[in-house]
Amino acid sequence: MANKPQQKVQRSLHVKKGDLVRVIAGKSKGLEGKIISVLPEAEKVIVEGVNRVKKHTKVQQAQRGGTTGGIVTQEAPIHVSNVMLLVEIEKDGKKQKVTTRVGYNRVEVQKRRPDGSTYTGFRSVRISRRTGEEI
Repeated sequence: MANKPQQKVQRSLHVKKGDLVRVIAGKSKGLEGKIISVLPEAEKVIVEGVNRVKKHTKVQQAQRGGTTGGIVTQEAPIHVSNVMLLVEIEKDGKKQKVTTRVGYNRVEVQKRRPDGSTYTGFRSVRISRRTGEEI
């Protein structure tokens, strides 16, 4: 029997581009930022202002101008398990940002067919486990 190569199952992630998150583990623990990009195949995200690294770049000679070399500081990917979604709640009349787990609910919605007729369907929405509200 020949061994088949293991296929990695691509799972959906609990965060999306544009979400506000807090880092809960690693050297950037406690920092907050907005997700710039999501890399679902690697299960990583790039968060604005978090996990910044210095990258050495070469001088590029292109036909139109080119780029100068030097040291550039940029955000590096961080594993999705090390970030947690932030939601705003009102406590004692003040708005606070708190971390929450993400859940999913199926809600009933009116959908429209191409011919103009409508029907009732279901849509999956993300909810905050802490508040129960839709994100």
